[in-house]
Amino acid sequence: MPRALSSQRVEARIYKSTGSWYIAKAADGKVYNARAKGIFKIDGITSTNPIAVGDYVAMDIEDVQEESAIIKEIYDRRNYVARTSPHNKHQHHIIASNLDQSFLFATLKEPKTSQGFIDRFLISCESHHIPAVIIFNKADLYGEKEMARFEYLKEIYTAIGYTVVLTSVEKELGLDEVRVLLRNKTTLLSGHSGVGKSTLINKLFPQFNLRTQSVSDWSGKGLHTTTFAEMFDLDPTSHLIDTPGVREFGLVDISKQELSHYFPEMLKLLVNCQFNNCMHTNEPGCAVKKAVGIGSVSEDRYVSYLTILDTMEDKSY
Repeated sequence: MPRALSSQRVEARIYKSTGSWYIAKAADGKVYNARAKGIFKIDGITSTNPIAVGDYVAMDIEDVQEESAIIKEIYDRRNYVARTSPHNKHQHHIIASNLDQSFLFATLKEPKTSQGFIDRFLISCESHHIPAVIIFNKADLYGEKEMARFEYLKEIYTAIGYTVVLTSVEKELGLDEVRVLLRNKTTLLSGHSGVGKSTLINKLFPQFNLRTQSVSDWSGKGLHTTTFAEMFDLDPTSHLIDTPGVREFGLVDISKQELSHYFPEMLKLLVNCQFNNCMHTNEPGCAVKKAVGIGSVSEDRYVSYLTILDTMEDKSY
């Protein structure tokens, strides 16, 4: 990816997008205000943001004094997480690229994160081979009912290979575990507004002073469609990418036929289905339905799969 550049050309990584301008940090640590010249089309995808936070780019220095530059090239992405654009469901919005892992912040109270939202996020990560961690935050608000729900969900998701962490800023619960998980990785942080993501990160890394969002701001329909992300350096080898809260997570570039491939517990059973194009709905000899029946695949996860499949069929994703 990196290669020898001319004296006026430097390589950098995108740390923030503000629409037509980007904040880019060069390999020597210098920060530039950069703009793109021309139109970048990456891998033929229709994206609202062809340049994303986390991208590695080559830039020509436009003005050394003003620290401005023109982005000339985007290096190949190792991976990325995308969702449907909040403004146009037929377009992608790339949330961030070149990730080592993603953290989904969820809550079981004030506000409650649905299992469907969790599963959609995990599917998107699976489709680009990005390890995901589920962080159930605000544990100090959980009563017996919420704790029982947490233990139930933890059992489901850890059984299929996900790391699940229970956290509370108030109780200082799980904070050390989160800090360790962030080491030596580029991590995407995501979740609904009001789940306490920024509050938790501010507790761990007060130097960033991330803007927090109150729960009351989360309820209005159509809010929080701003989709700019920003990257922060924890140390030379550890970076986190903070994202504004999202209401919905629309899947992109996933067909109905391949949806089950992104449910790890289903993927390993597909070879045992009677039909190689089995959709795990009404077909005879379906290994997935058999596994649900005997409890080796979570019924809730299967219902989640069917629900997402239905939304894909009516093109409302």
